[in-house]
Amino acid sequence: MTPPAGSPARTRRGKAGGARPAPSPPIGSVPLAGSTKAHPALGVGLWALGRWSPEDEARTKATIGRAYEIGFRWFDTAEVYGNGRSERLLGEVLRRAAGGASDSFVATKVSWEHLRPAQVRASLISSLERLGRHAVDLYLVHAPDPHVPIDETMATLEGLWKEGKIGAIGVSNFSVEELEAATKGLREARIAVNQVRYNLFDRDEAEPILGYCRDHQILIEAYTPLARGLLHGRHLDGKRIPAEVRRFAHRLFEPDRLPTVLERARELRSLADEAKVPLASIALHWLERQGAAPVIGMSRPEQADSNLAAWAVRPSDRVLDRADAIARGDRA
Repeated sequence: MTPPAGSPARTRRGKAGGARPAPSPPIGSVPLAGSTKAHPALGVGLWALGRWSPEDEARTKATIGRAYEIGFRWFDTAEVYGNGRSERLLGEVLRRAAGGASDSFVATKVSWEHLRPAQVRASLISSLERLGRHAVDLYLVHAPDPHVPIDETMATLEGLWKEGKIGAIGVSNFSVEELEAATKGLREARIAVNQVRYNLFDRDEAEPILGYCRDHQILIEAYTPLARGLLHGRHLDGKRIPAEVRRFAHRLFEPDRLPTVLERARELRSLADEAKVPLASIALHWLERQGAAPVIGMSRPEQADSNLAAWAVRPSDRVLDRADAIARGDRA
């Protein structure tokens, strides 16, 4: 398929006649309630399946650098990713970018093991040191801890927000009941984001909170938007799926579900071929139409290019409707 005009795969001629990369299409932004900084509509997730060898770190740096170069600005990390290594690598790369990447949108998370007030403050200070920043644009509670009163955690986050160390407060993997409890701990700030697992095949966590988040202007950030590569066309041709992919793929690759998921993924690939768009375009823009902002895990520089190229092509609503039906198993 010919890459779309303006995609990273296209080039144009400079005045001297040499080829140079065409400008990347703008990613765009989505509203973020209570924040003075725009939230990019598409982001880079820096969880790396626990692989942190020197070779992996070098590849991660190259991936971050390439993503920033072609227009990605939202980078999502956490203190538990590589025990802080992910934050350190991100900080190193952004500091070396032009202008110190002052236009980047950096989000990190406090671990579910560090939700007591003193722990929250210490975790943020450590994250900022690793990132080399005075503040983060978004700070999320990675997951709730039933043993720690969430109102205490949120009150501490609000204090850090007032100090200017946090641009916006978010949570991850919270149910409606947990969102309501967390909101009670805030007086002036608000919950701006709930990050959950969400893609065409994984909807169990997102669908129960969609209405609540829409009504309360809470942005849903969707992680695993490409279903561990299935919605990028990987793992669909009979090759053995790597053990590490199976391990971190929620229930998608469990024996009782995998045959059905693969069948529907292949049907989605046929739909993408018919529509002459990348399969990932369908997956990402289906989420965008649901009001979610996808954050994509990337481990190699070329994945930044392919994901941005997919974002640059928006399938028609008819194609997105059909994709929704296929993924749900509706054959009508």
